[in-house]
Amino acid sequence: MAEESWHAARLIPTSGINGADEQERRATSALLAVMSAVREFGRALTQPYGAPAGTVQTFIEVPFTLGDGKSFPDGLIRVARGQRQWTALVEVKTGTNELQAEQLERYLDIAKEQGFDALITISNEIPPMAGQHPTRVDKRKLKKVALHHIPWSEVLTVAVLQKEYRGVADPDQAWILGELIRYLEHPKSGALEFSDMGPSWVPVRESVSAGTLRPTDATVPEAAGRFDALVRYAGLRLGRQLGTDVVPALTRREQTEPLVRTQALVGQLATTSTMTASLRIPGAVGTLSVTADLRAARITCHVDVEAPREGRPTTRVNWLVRQLRDAPETVRLESWAAHARGAGSAELLRVVRDNPAALIGDPAKELRTFRVALTSTAGTKRGRGRGAFIDSVLDAIDDFYAQVIQNLKPWMPAPPRMRAAEETEPVAAALVSTALSSQDAPEPAASAVEQGAA
Repeated sequence: MAEESWHAARLIPTSGINGADEQERRATSALLAVMSAVREFGRALTQPYGAPAGTVQTFIEVPFTLGDGKSFPDGLIRVARGQRQWTALVEVKTGTNELQAEQLERYLDIAKEQGFDALITISNEIPPMAGQHPTRVDKRKLKKVALHHIPWSEVLTVAVLQKEYRGVADPDQAWILGELIRYLEHPKSGALEFSDMGPSWVPVRESVSAGTLRPTDATVPEAAGRFDALVRYAGLRLGRQLGTDVVPALTRREQTEPLVRTQALVGQLATTSTMTASLRIPGAVGTLSVTADLRAARITCHVDVEAPREGRPTTRVNWLVRQLRDAPETVRLESWAAHARGAGSAELLRVVRDNPAALIGDPAKELRTFRVALTSTAGTKRGRGRGAFIDSVLDAIDDFYAQVIQNLKPWMPAPPRMRAAEETEPVAAALVSTALSSQDAPEPAASAVEQGAA
C-alpha cells in the first residue's frame, strides 16, 4: 500500500464525532487542554480579560449546585500568580448552536455565588464589534461578574498569530498548538466561518431594490449589525494571513456606545442604500474602507493616501502611479487639492499611467490627498458560495489589500544633507605678508631672567 494513502496520527482527531454534544465536548476539552499546556497561548486568551500572568489550570464540566438543581458549565479556567487568583466559567457552542440567555444567567449566578471573576462564552456568533456580547442578559447580573465572548474565528486567529508570528518558546508546545489549529480548521470541529447574513438580509435587499426601505424598519438594524460583523470577521481572517491584529476602525464614542455606530449605519443604508466600514491594519499607508452598495450590487474598497509635500503636481501623481505598477488598470484614482471645495479629479489608472495630467484639475494648486479605489460585483445570496454577498466582500478586501495597499508606502521627505566644507584657493608665497600687523597675536614679552641673560 502506498504511504500517500496513510493518515497521520493526530493529537486531537476529528474522526468519531457523533452529534452536536460530542462535537461541543471535544472542542471544549481540546481548547482548554491546549490553553493550560501552551503558556503563551493561554496567556494570550486570558490576559485581555484581567487574568494575571500566571499558571493556567483548566477543567471541563465542573458540577455546581444552585438552589435545588445542579449545573454543569462546559469548563472552568483558573489563573494564579502569587496570592492573586482569577477564575472564569466557560460556556461553549459549536456549529450553528446559539447561546441561551437563561443558561448564561444561571452561570452568572453560580459565578457570583462562588466569587468567580467572569463568564466566558465561545461560539460561532460574531458581534459587530469587540466587547459586545451576542446574547442579551439581565444587566443586574453583571455587577459582580464580567461577561465576555470570543468567536471561534478569533480563537483560531489568536492561535495562528501566536504560533506562526509571535512564537512559542518550547518546540513541543508549538507542535501541540499546531494540532489545535489543524483541528479548528477542520469542518467537523464545529468552529465554522462566518456563513450567514441573517434572516433580515433578503427582506432588506428587496426593500432597497424597490426603493421602500425606511430607517424604522425592524429588519434594518439586524442587517447593519451583520455587515459590521462580516467586516470584523474579514479583519480576523486577513490578520491570520498577515500575522498582525487587523481590527475595525471605530471612533472612541462608537467603541463605548455601540448603538451610535448602529444608528449611523442604519441611517446610511436607508438614505443611500450603502453601508461602509473600515479596517485598521498596522503598518499600512491608511485604513482600508469597504462600501457595499446594495442598489447597484457593487463592493468598493478604497484607501486615502497623503500626497508628497514637495514637487510639481505631475511629480506627485507619478510618485503614486509608480507604486501601483502591479495594480489592475481598473483601479480608480482621485485627487484633492489644498483648500479646494467640492469633488476632486478622478480617472482610471490606465489613463493616468499614460497622462498624469488627467488627475490634475488646477496645476496652480497643490495636491494634498489621493484616493485609490477598486470596485467589484457584489453577490446577493445571504449564505456562502458562488453569488453570495459574504464571499464577494471577503474577496474584495483580500484582493484590494494584495493588489494595492501592501504595495503603497507613505511619502517621506529626503533627509537633509550636510553642508560641504568650502574649498579655499592657495595663496601665492609672494603675497604672504610678513608685517607685524599681519600676525595672529603679539609675541610674548621676554621675562626678566631672559633680559639679564641677554
